Amino acid sequence: MSEQATPTLDFSFLRGAPVAVLGLGKSGMATATALQASGVDVAAWDDQPAAREAAKAHSIPLVDLNQADLGRMQFLALSPGIPLHFPTPHPVATRAKAAGCAIIGDIELLYRAEPEARYIGITGTNGKSTTTSLIGHILAEAGMRIAVGGNLGTAVLTFPALGSGGAYVLEMSSYQLDLIDTLVFDAAVLLNITPDHLDRHGGMDGYIAAKERIFAGQTGPKAAIVGIDTAPSSDIAKRLAARGHARLIPISVGAEAPAGVSVIDGWLIDDLDGGSVREIDLKAIRRLPGVHNWQNAAAAWAVARVSGVPKPVIIEALKSFPGLVHRQQLVRTIGDIAFVDDSKATNVDAAEKALASYDRIYWIAGGRAKEGGLSGLEPFIKPVVHAFLVGEAAEDFATWLEGKVPTTIVGTIDRAVAAAYAMAEADGQGGVVLLSPACASFDQFPNFEVRGRFFLAAVNTLPKTAGGGA
Repeated sequence: MSEQATPTLDFSFLRGAPVAVLGLGKSGMATATALQASGVDVAAWDDQPAAREAAKAHSIPLVDLNQADLGRMQFLALSPGIPLHFPTPHPVATRAKAAGCAIIGDIELLYRAEPEARYIGITGTNGKSTTTSLIGHILAEAGMRIAVGGNLGTAVLTFPALGSGGAYVLEMSSYQLDLIDTLVFDAAVLLNITPDHLDRHGGMDGYIAAKERIFAGQTGPKAAIVGIDTAPSSDIAKRLAARGHARLIPISVGAEAPAGVSVIDGWLIDDLDGGSVREIDLKAIRRLPGVHNWQNAAAAWAVARVSGVPKPVIIEALKSFPGLVHRQQLVRTIGDIAFVDDSKATNVDAAEKALASYDRIYWIAGGRAKEGGLSGLEPFIKPVVHAFLVGEAAEDFATWLEGKVPTTIVGTIDRAVAAAYAMAEADGQGGVVLLSPACASFDQFPNFEVRGRFFLAAVNTLPKTAGGGA
């Protein structure tokens, strides 16, 4: 018997009047394609000629929205990368507001097509992608019907229709949160808030307000899961508690979180039902290293619990989580030497988190340096046994590290892998060969993904066991 076809999203309820789509990147193209597949009259535009040519090749109708009558459009579907408010609204967004044309995003459209599904939203300045992927992994291991995407990379209007009982797990950027209207998340996670994208929100207050939108409309059993370890997010938790509309679940690493989830000395503690039960030692999970990942695990635990996943299933799923590609991803172990791909660490802030996660590090760093070089990493290089430096920044990094950490300029990542492994094996004390470049990749690679794959290929050329045995 053949398998039943996966149902696709149905937007036929929008037939009858045109829908404007501005921005034809990944999410915009998916939006225009999904609407058109349902017989909706689409008027799409992108300011870039190359994007318009790509849309034309897919038979997407093009209408210059800078000139079109937006008052006759049902709404404007705006790609999240296009400014809505700051620093200067896109002229089409300004014209839409003047014409009384609503402005929404693709995630709001997903909800309007699938209102019976469950929606889980994850935001925060840091940790969104790992937490989103981890939640998706846990729910999938529990046998739930899910789709995972949003800011994580998969355009949501390419998702299947999940219907009642299905769950969409969505990484939400502040830009995307600005573009939701009627969607109310069943479980909403705010991990942390530190200054970021301030130009797009008119300053810190606007950025905080955009993040807080993830809790808009929540009442009753809907869960507001809030990290209380940064002052802005802790203040939001206090406001939500005073409001009392939804179930507030605080999460913390290092401090108790009454009626929430905390991690103390690596142990995840569940106080959702009272009793502060120690559930799992996160220090033993090699693919979730470091304090920042413990916060991600606490948030994922809370979501899984309010989603009805039994504790033993959550524990086993945490243990089997493969990690996010190129983000402190454990790619191989040889004896007691681990190899970690953190190619996504293109700046000092990201490298800092990796360096704080391990005890003995053979560090591969370098590439095209960002402004400031390695400045700010002084408190985090103590675990580094030796640094192997590559790319354009190698000599400058060697100068900065002089007197702090022994270094070798090796030039390329494959040489760094071989040299780091040889030294770690000779030392005989184990450790982590860590690619966490603190640099862009563009001196030697087109992007951090290619750099990470090159690292993996180099690691896989090493012998299968320590000492060179097969």
